[in-house]
Amino acid sequence: MRRLHLLAAVTAALAALAAFPALASATTLRPGMCGPAVFALQERLVKRTYLPPGYHPGCYDYRTTQAVMAFEGWVGFPRDGIAGPLVLVRLPMSITPLPWGRGERHVEIHKAKQLLYLVGANGAVIRVLHVSTAGPGHVTPSGHYTVYYKSPMSWSHEFHVWLPWASYVVGGDAMHSYPSVPGYPASHGCIRVPAPEAKWLYYTTPLGTPVWIST
Repeated sequence: MRRLHLLAAVTAALAALAAFPALASATTLRPGMCGPAVFALQERLVKRTYLPPGYHPGCYDYRTTQAVMAFEGWVGFPRDGIAGPLVLVRLPMSITPLPWGRGERHVEIHKAKQLLYLVGANGAVIRVLHVSTAGPGHVTPSGHYTVYYKSPMSWSHEFHVWLPWASYVVGGDAMHSYPSVPGYPASHGCIRVPAPEAKWLYYTTPLGTPVWIST
């Protein structure tokens, strides 16, 4: 029985790749590469909401790297931002991430997966972003909050650093742009957002937007 399941999974993976020949012809895609295989990867990331609609420049840029990290977080792969064979096989077979809550437009921050979902009022996920929450020795509080203050350029008096496109949700912790959004929790409590996505998130989460942060 176990062999049958394994055979079925391999067959499904091969069929998925056959449907996307540009992906099938690539062994590993990484930052700096350009071409049809990268374009096909970006199209699939757009379909699953990891990249914004219409975003497929055909070159593996920082935004694509962060989108791949978001997908890796969703499926439980190590988050390195490189589209290796496992990513290229799994991505065509994947579904759009599912939220845990419905009923109103809101943001969900999944600390275990290091992901942020913008969820529409119909319960559908609009975008999925890779983020970085509190690292060792710090805490990103869990619970239900709302965006209570916004600043396009906020100054952290505690840590002496600028926080662009900051939307504060609890205490001094905000969703904000940051130069480094690694594949692991690394912040002082805030939710770090990749720079190419931060301005968009700022304007799509007005004051009062519910923000649900998981444990």
